[in-house]
Amino acid sequence: MKKIAVLVPCYNEELTVEKVVKDFKRELPQADIYVYDNNSTDRTAELALAAGAIVRYEKKQGKGNVVKSMFRDIDADCYIMVDGDDTYPADEVHKLIDAVMNHHADMVIGDRLSNGTYFEENKRGFHGLGNRLVQGLINRLFSSHLNDIMTGYRAFSKKFVKCMPVMSEGFQIETEMSIFSLVNGMNIVELPITYRDRPEGSESKLNTFKDGFKVLVTLFDLFKNYRPFLFFGVLSFLFIVLGLIVGMPVLLEFSLTHVISKLPSAVLAASLMILAALLLAVGVVVDAIKNQTRTMFEISINQFIYHENQVNGVENE
Repeated sequence: MKKIAVLVPCYNEELTVEKVVKDFKRELPQADIYVYDNNSTDRTAELALAAGAIVRYEKKQGKGNVVKSMFRDIDADCYIMVDGDDTYPADEVHKLIDAVMNHHADMVIGDRLSNGTYFEENKRGFHGLGNRLVQGLINRLFSSHLNDIMTGYRAFSKKFVKCMPVMSEGFQIETEMSIFSLVNGMNIVELPITYRDRPEGSESKLNTFKDGFKVLVTLFDLFKNYRPFLFFGVLSFLFIVLGLIVGMPVLLEFSLTHVISKLPSAVLAASLMILAALLLAVGVVVDAIKNQTRTMFEISINQFIYHENQVNGVENE
């Protein structure tokens, strides 16, 4: 029997957490259901425990911090991550598990957007706009075709969970997972799922503008880290263009009169060109470091797979 773990990060979800736990226990009676309480001030932990969940606590505020602890602490063959707000159907979990177990997916994305249920159910218009914005940026910057970047319903392989370095602290975690998978060649599968809005009285913890800004900052920071040559190359190109705009009148004047009367413009143009050259050099160096880091990551992946094969071989014997 393969071990399945359901991971439920929670902050003040007393209205819904009991139903979420019971629904997943009904669908996956063999699974361990972990509810990580993130400093809730209501009865979230109490109700989760009464419903049959394994309750643990994460004192560092933020979903990313909770996911980091979950990935470190829990050992399983397949991991299901779902929000505790009862917006995702438990009865669709089997197809996510099947993609990991039988089709060797490393991350399965529960896609809320393709079948239109998110836009029908979601009452927060700017959330949908933010989803589309982040989706478009990631697909353009990383040459991908993902449909739903921000969904909280996902399944993971053990390889993904134990090899991903979680750096985000808050709601940026879904963006980080998606980019990590794209850059490191993880096998991603998207499956349409039904979405339903929160029940009356339950409030989203996601601040559209504050958390949306953090997601965008994280996106560009990850772009810088994972595509450094392109990132610094674009900046270098922009400085070259600015340098030419400022410097062309100076060069034209010098070619006609052999005199430079616009000394400040000449100094500024030269400075912009020097900055462009430095940025390009930084891009080359950082890209070399990134490639070396990628090599080390691939080695660690191979070691992980070898270790798992050895363990499974011993168990099978």
